[in-house]
Amino acid sequence: MNQRPARRPAPRPPEGTPAPAELARMARSGLAGAARVARWADTALGPGSDGATADGKATLSEASAERASGDLGLTVAQVRADWDTARLAGLVEVHGDSARPGWRLRAWDRDDSAVLRGWVALFDAWSLAHPEPAEFEAAAVAEVVSAMPQVLSFLQLSAGPVPVEQLLDLLRQRVTELRTERCEVPYETEAGIGAGSPVPVAAMAAARTDLADRAPADDPAPAEDAELAPLLDWSLHALASVGALTYGTGQATLTPLGSWAVWVKLEQICVAAQSPAGNIEVAAEEMLRGCAQLRPNAARAEYRAWLAARPVGSAVAELVAAARGEDALLRGLAFEALRVVGAPAEPDVHAVVDEPTLRPYALLWLAEHDGVDPEDAHEVLTREEATWLWVDTAAAVADHGEAPLLVRHLESALQPTVPALLDEVRAVGHPRTVQVLVALAAAHPDPALAKAVRRAAFQVHTGG
Repeated sequence: MNQRPARRPAPRPPEGTPAPAELARMARSGLAGAARVARWADTALGPGSDGATADGKATLSEASAERASGDLGLTVAQVRADWDTARLAGLVEVHGDSARPGWRLRAWDRDDSAVLRGWVALFDAWSLAHPEPAEFEAAAVAEVVSAMPQVLSFLQLSAGPVPVEQLLDLLRQRVTELRTERCEVPYETEAGIGAGSPVPVAAMAAARTDLADRAPADDPAPAEDAELAPLLDWSLHALASVGALTYGTGQATLTPLGSWAVWVKLEQICVAAQSPAGNIEVAAEEMLRGCAQLRPNAARAEYRAWLAARPVGSAVAELVAAARGEDALLRGLAFEALRVVGAPAEPDVHAVVDEPTLRPYALLWLAEHDGVDPEDAHEVLTREEATWLWVDTAAAVADHGEAPLLVRHLESALQPTVPALLDEVRAVGHPRTVQVLVALAAAHPDPALAKAVRRAAFQVHTGG
């Protein structure tokens, strides 16, 4: 009973996959232009520099783009393209109307894992890196973006060039499956989908076994192929623009970086799909409940796999919605999952800073995202916010933990004495204050202290 289960061995990438150092070298090469523009902006536009803009913000205005063009010997269009790539790869982080160097830029020359994470962030945003032509319908574009993970899986399993005709047939089948799952009529008649539709995990996991054997259908291509063909062409060009594949002469081939990235995502999904909890296909709230009893590293692996199976925007929205619920434990876990998301979650976290229930969690998340040491991040909270967070965490312990944990949680309070803590707890107005104090009084072994806590709970209950 005391023996730990054997740890699952780390999966090995497919034979022929370059070593991480070589993959990082490829990523640095592909993102050299973006890193160059990001470094230029850091030096020329950063607050306190000789070339800082009048408002002291590192914004890439029209004047800044023209200046970078002259300093770097690039066209303005090239500067803007590299700037956009730098943002998508996390080399530059935009906060409102200002920008600053991302942590990946600081670690670019010495940390291969930071480089690879930056490239994967760009890979995930391929549809933003190479926007679709204006003539494409938004619903059709969203369907193709949702279907492309299966196309990429097929390319990865094929381990070589694949004719575009075969990819078009697979894309058509996947789009048909998506419409069938939604019980929709063809979008030509008015139906459409949102860009946040999750990709079913069963299809992704099945890619390991039966996609490689799937051949193009013998029946004639349906009418929508005329619309899917240009969308597939756009998708392949977009993926080629970020370095995920090569595309030409009627066929497409994943690059070593692209093959490795697709393999990593398939591994994340398949590992989670095989887990006893089966968290990969459930909604955010149920996934968080399934992770509540896991160790931190195992929970983060589940978060990564759950996120890999969904568009980032819809996943973040689900996590924020779960955090707004009444369960304080899920609130804390939701923000842990948002830490795994990283930079793409920043706008949504900023948006909830003014919500009292989420404010302390959001402020801590933003501080850590800005590079503050997690052990020092609590310093960004006011005394009132820290006390509110203490009560919320105590509510999670009271609901899901054991009595000794609640007693130990008392020791983590900022206040030097229990009377001072009770005074400040009463003042913050947390909706679970009474329940927390009652649970603490029942759990604490000191009769005198327990009596004082019960008295405080009664006073809050009666409005005293």
